[in-house]
Amino acid sequence: MKISYKWLTQFLTTDKTPAELSLILTDIGLEVESLETVQAVAGGLEGLVIGHVLSCVQHPNADRLRVTTVNVGGAENIQIVCGAPNVAAGQKVVVATVGTTVYPNEGEPFKINKSKIRGEVSEGMICAEDEIGLGVSHDGILVLPEDTQIGLSAKSYFNLEDDYLYEIGLTPNRADAASHLGVARDLAAYLRTPLTMPDVTAFKTANEQLNIAVSVEDSEACPRYSSVSISGITVKTSPDWLQDKLKVIGIRPINNIVDITNYVLHELGQPLHAFDADSLKGGQIIVKKCAEGTPFVTLDGVERKLSAEDVMICNAEEPMCIAGVFGGKNSGVNENTTKVFLESAYFDAKTVRKTAKRHGLKTDASFRYERGTDPEMTIFALKRAALLIQELAGGEISSVVSDVYPSPVAPFDVEVNYNNINKLIGAEIPHAEIKEIITALSIEVVAETAEGLSLKVPSYKVDVTRECDITEEVLRIYGYNKIAIPSKINASLSNTSKPDVEQTQHVIADMLTANGFLEIWCNSLTKGAYSKNPEEAVQILNPLSSDLNVMRQGLLMPALESVAYNQNRKTADIKFYEFGKTYHLINEKYVERPRLLILISGSNQSEQWNHKVSPVSFYHLKAAVDAVISRLGISNYQSADVSDDNFAYGLKYFRGDKAIVTFGAVTTADRKKADVDKEVFYADFDWALLLDIVRKNKIVNKEVSKYPAVRRDLSMLVDTDVTFDQLKTIAFKTEKKLIKSVQVFDVYVGEKLPEGKKSYALNFTLQDEEQTLTDKQIDAVMQKIISNLAQTAKAEIRK
Repeated sequence: MKISYKWLTQFLTTDKTPAELSLILTDIGLEVESLETVQAVAGGLEGLVIGHVLSCVQHPNADRLRVTTVNVGGAENIQIVCGAPNVAAGQKVVVATVGTTVYPNEGEPFKINKSKIRGEVSEGMICAEDEIGLGVSHDGILVLPEDTQIGLSAKSYFNLEDDYLYEIGLTPNRADAASHLGVARDLAAYLRTPLTMPDVTAFKTANEQLNIAVSVEDSEACPRYSSVSISGITVKTSPDWLQDKLKVIGIRPINNIVDITNYVLHELGQPLHAFDADSLKGGQIIVKKCAEGTPFVTLDGVERKLSAEDVMICNAEEPMCIAGVFGGKNSGVNENTTKVFLESAYFDAKTVRKTAKRHGLKTDASFRYERGTDPEMTIFALKRAALLIQELAGGEISSVVSDVYPSPVAPFDVEVNYNNINKLIGAEIPHAEIKEIITALSIEVVAETAEGLSLKVPSYKVDVTRECDITEEVLRIYGYNKIAIPSKINASLSNTSKPDVEQTQHVIADMLTANGFLEIWCNSLTKGAYSKNPEEAVQILNPLSSDLNVMRQGLLMPALESVAYNQNRKTADIKFYEFGKTYHLINEKYVERPRLLILISGSNQSEQWNHKVSPVSFYHLKAAVDAVISRLGISNYQSADVSDDNFAYGLKYFRGDKAIVTFGAVTTADRKKADVDKEVFYADFDWALLLDIVRKNKIVNKEVSKYPAVRRDLSMLVDTDVTFDQLKTIAFKTEKKLIKSVQVFDVYVGEKLPEGKKSYALNFTLQDEEQTLTDKQIDAVMQKIISNLAQTAKAEIRK
């Protein structure tokens, strides 16, 4: 938010420099992000002086040029070649001398150099108003009154003073400070100086020839609607002082009527809208909601489809303005306007915020309405703007002030206790000073006791409704820097239950990241079309769009959208993981489930000169899943094939009836929904179950065995429906003590094998912790394994 130093000083008198006020503003909670010197006119007219044209003759080598002699107040006159048609001897003009940088309305700034133009020396430039940012006319040079002092700087002649611009990082809760008045209120409270408000006592109705009937159909969305009509105005360019005020804060002047509404907005924080009264068909204003899909063309010329929840300002036949957000193309004033209907309303913050987001519009008005404006400011701002219009555009007040305000907003009643305030602040502030700060903030003290105060908080302080809010207000003005940092720090020992949830998550995240995976955070809101169990879907009551209307039931679909986003940008090799929650409505209760998702697609490794690129497969995903399970110290689990709609094929690891992780290939249907054309593999971990298993794990430290391990290989034929997991289970049941691991190193299915058979090649690692194994012991164990494999799995050992 941009705030002008000179504008602030219209509300309060202070001897503080702009830099000193910058520090004060930051101390009282209005953080100044930057402070810079600015001019209403680019370049500040530096180097421009008032000159007197002594002579003007035809250029000998150019029909459209004149050679002039100009007195600029120096020891010698200078010669300037000028192409303006209106230049003549005897004129007082604005001159840019050699070395001056000129800032035109259009184009880049340029420096004036001594030069020759068609053979004649030129030592400067006689300026038109658009060439120095003082206007838009380029019909000729700017001619000043005859009594203008020669040699006077143009900056002094045009009363152009430097201003200072504060860029304030306004937090969302400080709606009361979204104007020069709001910032000045805080400064006045801190400096204990009176606040000077604009004078509106001169406002009076001249006649009632332009009374416009106003009706509000939705008083919840529009609690207050104030208005007045003004006739006999002349729309024209605003005076310099008004244009300068707006230019300093980055607002482009348009015309006197629009500029006044912008001026009052930034001065008082109350948005206004000026309608051309002749555009009010039926001579009335209706605040209502229109039918879903109603087309409406806004001021920027874009046709938008209205929602049935958008509050509109309408005439008797059609909508004219999106309330609190943006005007319609045909609702504003133009050069032919002679009568205006001036609106000053108080709209519901939530309604405006939803409408602004729905249409992707951000305006100065919606910025303030979304945070909460002051319902008691509408009439004052209306009178302020009406008086300025009379002053700058003429005309007369042609209606009474209409004020539709069926349910006035009452001040907030708050009880505060002095001891509670000091306890929360952590310092002993005298009771008298607390009361002084509160009253300086325009908070009314209704009653007082030795223990505390009964207060009425003005309605513009929308975030001050509790005792702790009053405490924050007191601390802001008292000064955060006055609260001493204690010399002693108290601490207590904490006992966290095993496992440390965050630490466990960090361990797995670090491991996955070290293996080339990237962490993603997807939106918890997603499309209802993604729900596999619609009856369990958690619906959003006021969705921002149809793409964000339910809470996600799984992590896969939002992650697939990330895959599509990356693959569409030529990033085809994907390795993602995400820790997140899924949301379900089960038996009328809302349930959140922590999950871990791992997802891969594309190539297993980036392209290199010394190896071939191969696509990722199910087994690359399985390796990542096994790494997570192993890192968590989980070894006792079963596995089985997956057959459900969430996977094209896959496995699950489980204990009892609970699945630890399910992993496999994404179905074609799911890839199509997210517009992903390449194969994708993913794993879905039950993170809550994993943590519960880890909680029960017992960590035992032991020395590395000093006795060697032995490896033996077996090749066998088995039925095609026999899995490696079954063979592994048989081996461990045969010899639990000596077998340390069983691995598969080859699988073959082909023409040379009998029908319905496949070949497995397994390696067995054996080790005794107490002695070196002999060949006799090893052969005995292997014979038992061969026998059990033959009996249980009908395996035929290949020799």
